[in-house]
Amino acid sequence: MIRFGKLAQTAIAAMSVLAERYDGGETKLSSADIAAERQLPQPIVAKVLTTLSSLGLVDGTRGPGGGYWLKKKPTEISLMDIVAEFERAEDTIMCPFGPNWCGNGDPCPMHDSLVEMTDQWHAYLEGTSLQIFHASE
Repeated sequence: MIRFGKLAQTAIAAMSVLAERYDGGETKLSSADIAAERQLPQPIVAKVLTTLSSLGLVDGTRGPGGGYWLKKKPTEISLMDIVAEFERAEDTIMCPFGPNWCGNGDPCPMHDSLVEMTDQWHAYLEGTSLQIFHASE
C-alpha cells in the first residue's frame, strides 16, 4: 500500500471527521474533538488544521463555542487538495535500483509499472472528494 507521511495522514483523518459532520458551518469541532474521534495526537491535529485553514479548506473560530468546519462543500475538496500541502509533489515510488538509476540511462525493469501505479494513485487522489465521508449530501 502507498503510504503518506504522518502529517498527510492526520490531515486526511481530520478532514474526514469534518466532512462526516459537514452542515455548512453550523457544527464546529475543536482540534481536541477531532483528535479524540480518530485517536490522533491533538497537537498534530491542531497543526494540520492551522495549515488547512491557511489553504482555505477549513475555517475556525476561537473561544467557547468555537472550533473548525469545512470552508467548502465536501464535493469541492479532493484528497489531492489536502495531500499536496503535506507531501512533496515529486514523490513517487522509488526505483528499486536506487535514486540515480531511472532517468539516467535505461530505465529499470520495473520503471513502467511504477510510473503507471504513481499515475493511477495521483488520479485517484485528484478524482476523490471528501464526499466519500459525507453520506447525506
